[in-house]
Amino acid sequence: METTLIYELIGYAASLLVAVSLMMSNIIKLRIVNLVGSATFSLYGILIGSIPVAAMNGFIVLVNIYYLTQIYSAVEYFKILKVSSGSEYLKAFLNFYKDQIDTFQPDFNFSRLDNDLIVFVLRDMIPAGLLVGNVTKEGTLVVDLDFVVPQFRDFKIGRFLFDENRSFFSERGIHEIVATPGSQKHNDYLQEMGFRLGEGDEERYRLKL
Repeated sequence: METTLIYELIGYAASLLVAVSLMMSNIIKLRIVNLVGSATFSLYGILIGSIPVAAMNGFIVLVNIYYLTQIYSAVEYFKILKVSSGSEYLKAFLNFYKDQIDTFQPDFNFSRLDNDLIVFVLRDMIPAGLLVGNVTKEGTLVVDLDFVVPQFRDFKIGRFLFDENRSFFSERGIHEIVATPGSQKHNDYLQEMGFRLGEGDEERYRLKL
C-alpha cells in the first residue's frame, strides 16, 4: 500500500472520530473520542508535514485531557430524594423524558403511578436519575422504571444507588431488586450494575443485596 494512501486513511479515520464525538450526548465519551480523534489528526499533520494541523490538534488533545482530569477528580454531591406518586414534578419529569423512556424501557406504564417506592437521585442537586418500583411482602423491589437523564449516563448514578447505598434498601426490608429487560443498552447497564438473569427466570434481571 502506498504511503500517501496510508496517510489519507489516517486523516479519514481522524475526521470520522471527531465527527462521531460531536454526536455524543455523554460528555465523558465525547471528550475521550474527541481526544483520540484529535491525537490521530495531530499524527496525520506530522506525517504530511503540516505543522499547523499537528499543533492545533495537539492543543485540542491537551484541552480534552484537562477537562477529563477535572471531571474525574471533581467531588460530586449525590442524594436520594423520595417523592410521592402525586408529585407534580414527577409527572413533569416523566412527560419531558417520555420518548427516551419509551426507547429504553418500553414496558413502563405512564398512566399508573401508585408505586411504593419513587426516588430521584440528585447529582449536585440536579435530578439525574429516577427509580420507580413496588416492594413485595417478601422484601423484593420490583422495578418499573430505572432511568438516568442523558448527560449523566456514566454509571455513577447506578453505582451510588445500588452499590454505595445498599443500606437505603435494606433499611426498608428490601433484600433483592428485580428489573424487567428493556433495550439492549438498558440491559447492558443492568449487567454493569451487577444485575443477573435469574435462574429459571430468563425474563427478569435480579440483584441480591
